[in-house]
Amino acid sequence: MDNRIDMSDVRALQRHLARSVPRMRRDARAVVARGALNVKRDWAANARASSGRHAPAYPSSVSYDLLPIGPDVIDAEIGPDKARTQGPLGNLLEYGSVHNPPHNDGGRALAAELPRFETQMDAVAARGLAWW
Repeated sequence: MDNRIDMSDVRALQRHLARSVPRMRRDARAVVARGALNVKRDWAANARASSGRHAPAYPSSVSYDLLPIGPDVIDAEIGPDKARTQGPLGNLLEYGSVHNPPHNDGGRALAAELPRFETQMDAVAARGLAWW
C-alpha cells in the first residue's frame, strides 16, 4: 500500500495565497477609502437637505480620515470635524436633543454605502482566493 500524497496543488495554493495577500491588502484599502469618501459625500448631501438655514456651514464640516491599524486593518473615521465651522453641532444635529429631532444624516449615509461596500469587499476576497 502506497501512502504518498501529492502535495503539488497544496503548494500551488500556498504560493498563490502568498502572492495574493499584498494585492488584497491594497485592494481592501482602496475599497475602504472609496467607501469613506462615499459616506462623507452622502452625509454632507443629507446634511445640506436637513440642516437648512439653521446650520448652512455644517455640511462642509463633514470629513474623513483613514487610520491604518497594522498591516491588515484600516479604519475610517467619518463625521463632522469640530475644528471646522459648525462642526461642533454634529452631535446635536445627528442625534437630536430634547428640543430637536435627530437628523441621522450620517446613519443614512452609512446605510446607503453598506451594500456597495460589502459587494466590493466580497469581490476583493473572491479575486484573492481564486487560484484555478
